[in-house]
Amino acid sequence: MPLRVAIDHDKRFVHVEGEGDVVLAEVLDYFNSLVTQNAMPYPKLVDATRATPRFSDDDVMQMGAWMSAYAVMEPRGPVAIVSVEEATTAMMARYINVGAGRRPIALFKTIDEARRWLEAQAGPKKPASDSSA
Repeated sequence: MPLRVAIDHDKRFVHVEGEGDVVLAEVLDYFNSLVTQNAMPYPKLVDATRATPRFSDDDVMQMGAWMSAYAVMEPRGPVAIVSVEEATTAMMARYINVGAGRRPIALFKTIDEARRWLEAQAGPKKPASDSSA
């Protein structure tokens, strides 16, 4: 399958990897898995470095409509998209424009940059509470 989705409930994190041609049905399956597994609030790392999005203009508008519908499910976690190919980056930018909503979403050239940005979205780590006090 060109789109692999790993939802880690312990870490509250979603990792998506695309490889080869990715079509609308796979993206909608991904959206549905976020909903059915209660993973909408989790940070998401989307690795599109080996993916080739095969979306028509209608497909992009349909993704935007789905994302707008999911906006009622706030909070939705931040999304970091990694892309290196110009055509893929352009398509991901369109995706961001039609469906970002109120959550942070950004494009990156490397996985490391994307991970650092996602960590920064979570804010500073809170120290563990001291139960002896």
